[in-house]
Amino acid sequence: MEQLHVKVAQAIHVLNHDNQSSNRFAANQWLLQFQQTEAAWQIAASFLTSDLHHPFISNYEVQFFAAQILKRKIRNEGYSLQSGAKNALLNALLLAAKRFSSGPPQQLLTQICLALCTLVLHAAEQGKPIGNLWYCLQNLQSQHNGSPAALEVLTVLPEIIEDQNSDSSMTSAQRYEYGQELLAHTPLVLEFLIQQSEEGFGSHVQNGDSNRKILRCLLSWVRAGCFLEILPSTLSAHPVFNFVFSSLQVASSFDLAIEVLVELVSRHEGIPEFLLLRIGFFKEALLLPALKSGDEKVIGGLACLLSEIGQAAPFLFVRATTEALVMADALLSCVTFPSEDWEIVDSTLQFWSSLASYIIGLMVDSAENKHNLEKCFVPIFSALFDALLLRAQVDDYTYNDHGSNLILPNGLEQLRMNLVELLAEIFQLLGSASFIEKIFSGSLRSPSLYISWKEVETKLFILNVVSEVALNEGQHFDTSIIMQLVTLLSDKTSSDLKGFMCLIYKSLADVIGSYAKWLTASQTNSRLLLLFLSTGILQSFCSSACVYALRKLCEEAAFMMCEPSNLDLLIWIAEGLEEKQLPLDDEDEVIDEGHGLFSRKNPSTYTELISSARRGLYRIGTVFKHFGTRLSTDLGPDGSLVALLEVFWPMLEKIFMSEHVENASLSAAACRALAHAIQASGQHFVTLLPKVLDCLSTNFMSFQSHECYLRTASVVVEEFGSKEEYGPLFVRTFERFTGSTSIMAFTSSYICDQEPDLVEAYASFASSFLRCCPKEVIAASGSLFEVSLQKAGICCTAVHRGAALSAMSYISCFLEVGLMFLLEPMALTPERSVQDMVVRVISINGEGLVSNLVYALLGVSAMSRVHKSTTILQQFAAMCSLSERTKWNSILHWKYFQGWLHSALQTVPAEYLKQGELESLIPIWMKAFQAAASDYLVSRRSGEISHGHMQGKGCRLLKRLIREFADNHRYIPNST
Repeated sequence: MEQLHVKVAQAIHVLNHDNQSSNRFAANQWLLQFQQTEAAWQIAASFLTSDLHHPFISNYEVQFFAAQILKRKIRNEGYSLQSGAKNALLNALLLAAKRFSSGPPQQLLTQICLALCTLVLHAAEQGKPIGNLWYCLQNLQSQHNGSPAALEVLTVLPEIIEDQNSDSSMTSAQRYEYGQELLAHTPLVLEFLIQQSEEGFGSHVQNGDSNRKILRCLLSWVRAGCFLEILPSTLSAHPVFNFVFSSLQVASSFDLAIEVLVELVSRHEGIPEFLLLRIGFFKEALLLPALKSGDEKVIGGLACLLSEIGQAAPFLFVRATTEALVMADALLSCVTFPSEDWEIVDSTLQFWSSLASYIIGLMVDSAENKHNLEKCFVPIFSALFDALLLRAQVDDYTYNDHGSNLILPNGLEQLRMNLVELLAEIFQLLGSASFIEKIFSGSLRSPSLYISWKEVETKLFILNVVSEVALNEGQHFDTSIIMQLVTLLSDKTSSDLKGFMCLIYKSLADVIGSYAKWLTASQTNSRLLLLFLSTGILQSFCSSACVYALRKLCEEAAFMMCEPSNLDLLIWIAEGLEEKQLPLDDEDEVIDEGHGLFSRKNPSTYTELISSARRGLYRIGTVFKHFGTRLSTDLGPDGSLVALLEVFWPMLEKIFMSEHVENASLSAAACRALAHAIQASGQHFVTLLPKVLDCLSTNFMSFQSHECYLRTASVVVEEFGSKEEYGPLFVRTFERFTGSTSIMAFTSSYICDQEPDLVEAYASFASSFLRCCPKEVIAASGSLFEVSLQKAGICCTAVHRGAALSAMSYISCFLEVGLMFLLEPMALTPERSVQDMVVRVISINGEGLVSNLVYALLGVSAMSRVHKSTTILQQFAAMCSLSERTKWNSILHWKYFQGWLHSALQTVPAEYLKQGELESLIPIWMKAFQAAASDYLVSRRSGEISHGHMQGKGCRLLKRLIREFADNHRYIPNST
């Protein structure tokens, strides 16, 4: 047997230290086989309990490996051990725990205690396992220096019971039973912990390591719910709090003490108020010294704790007590602290957003509330805005980066993403006038003086973020300031547009795109804007922002853009800013089929001809757009538009039927020209609909990466979808698109991420079909909606933000249209076929869609999807509410919705959810869903259509809960 000991020890040494990978692999394979043998029990136990004096045997690596072997074998084979073998192994593990109580490293003792606890839980046939373990612990504690081992057993025991991945053989019923037995021992555990803490603090030298072990054990039991049975009124006087508060003042135990308090805040209603009353201690004894010394660990921990207190009980804050105002001031100090990263300020955002949302809800209720709350909180949120303006600025390293590929630090990018909703809420609290005044003060007000470009860029970012709520408010600001910046940047040479200045350029382009409506209404120098954007299109970092802004300008000021000088400039931009422009007769030449095919033998010539054709089609499209804007329905005395159509369509049809449309850029140019022709000609195009839709769907089936065919089909549906006689034609087109290989391939988020433009185009077409087609057409398309909504649900989980949000928009559109039908009086739709279809589709797809939406709320990009996810879930809830007390109650009602939600949360990866979180979330969410559904239906029945932020107490509560869920599950927690 001793030879086997040596052989195992040598294999462990080779595995950890040999330089040859082949030797390490062989050792690993041998050890894996050894673990499966019966002898492994005895060998591993002897390594931990016997004094073996061999140089290979008596070392930490061998002992640690032995503890891991026993833990794994107990987990996998423990139930097969006979009673005598279990007792012998239990005694061996108790002996090992006592032996290694004070070292070597803590990890070895932890592994031994994990094995010990797992064995005890597997011995359930002997009665209540935890009761049996308790006698073992008393025995350990009674021996000299046995308390550390007892403490470690108490620490890992709740973790094993709660962790569903720790032992797959343990059923849910067993976990619940063990959890109840565990909590029955709470008084003894807390008494033991208090005794340990008193002994530690009673000595002259405080043992930081001992404090951490006590706190870690306490944290395990708090997470298990050990304080749930204690009356809230007695919690504040509990002696364990003295230890926790004392630990906050010891550097080595501060972080764990914060964790304990945060966990208590989230689990017990009485704790937030109890801790708020001690805000003076937090601020004076901990925060102010940390701010003075720059101790980021303490500042960050307090910021996290105070934010948790505020989120748990926002009603305490709106009372504006002295403690609440002191805490707000303390959190502002944390936000303004000049940390090198952005984690501290980021940790407070959820609190500020929850508080702002809560205050806005109260202000809506009464004028008196509004006056009092504004008096107390507008100064606080004004100061918060100033702090966020400073903290959202780039760091010096980014500012001084003159490279061609500027990348924002991850922390700043995450902070800005999380600021979006909070800034919109601050806008509502401060009011548009005050908010805009803050934006345009300083450098933006006087750009002719010294410009702080850091500040300018951040203000442009904020101005863009709040554009939706600002446009809804309708209070214009002075756009001349924006134009001054455009002039300043336009004067810079191309060599100046690098590094941080590229970011400025992009941010300004974003603002131009967002506020295009106001810019074009202010007699703006449109030519200057076009030149500014055309320059930015050439810069890879700015190109997408400039292209978007250009499109918005053309949409919002179509009449202005068709001025001759602007039209020339637009054509120049559309041609890719190429200096060489071919004559029109050269461009017309490439339409000839034979010439094009011949040229394919010469790639360079063919490429030039395709490029010429593309430019020609762009010109034609621009001409049609010009006609549509200038002539509207008036064709003029010569009927020039009709004449143009007679020439244009046969030429375009010839292109669509040629092999050349395999080229994506040519297809896009042809589709663009067709779309503008359709929009310009209106009813004069209607007779061509069958040919047009057949061309679009046929070409898409041939070239399924060319999403331009889907986008143009959307234009067709938007223009002519209301014509009932063409209903079957639109249904067939929808069917061909939906049944295509590329759309049916959307079976995972990964695939959706590979084709984000295709996802957006298909979702846009399906939404246009819903909005524009008659009821009868929609009612006949139930099977298509079943498939398309299933695909949209999958696309919701895509990492690509555009793809995910467009899929969500389609789902929301279906629910919105469906709710509109369901709300119609019975007399208007006696057959109710469309309503039957809507309810049936939702009953079939509901579970999958809700599951996808919950999954979309996980991970780092989830915060940008909170609003749309909440809207869709609210619409689901409203539909369930409407279906009650109707003939559809048997297939769609609240019970089904709750089942979908429960199923969705059950499928969330285990590492995302805390023990018991699923059970606690559902009842809270269901109440919020019912309230939000009521708000939604009231607003729809009264004829109100909400834009931007959802209104009503129920809606705001639901959004806060969904936002908190997304915020709390952005990162996968580390496993124990």
